[in-house]
Amino acid sequence: MPQISAQSSHQTVLTTFETSPGNCQDLLEALQEAYSGFISQQPGFIAAGLHVNDAQTRIANYSQWERREDFLAMLRSDRMRETNRRLNTLCRSFEPVLYDVAATF
Repeated sequence: MPQISAQSSHQTVLTTFETSPGNCQDLLEALQEAYSGFISQQPGFIAAGLHVNDAQTRIANYSQWERREDFLAMLRSDRMRETNRRLNTLCRSFEPVLYDVAATF
């Protein structure tokens, strides 16, 4: 489960996928497969969540990692590079962005 705290040293990654209603479920399933079969087993992985908007045109992904380097190592792996090529066929665009938690309420 994500631990959202400004005092945490964890790395937060937010990724938004732009897709279409016709591809949304396929993209969601591909992301679930990636998390259950590979990403969640990588060193430093803490937790993740997938969110779908009502129109099924966007999927937002929140993930948390022990360290920035853990996320980057996973992202640069051959398996994740292959996975990202597959995800790219199911959406118009996606971009992981690394954040630090500034405040919580």
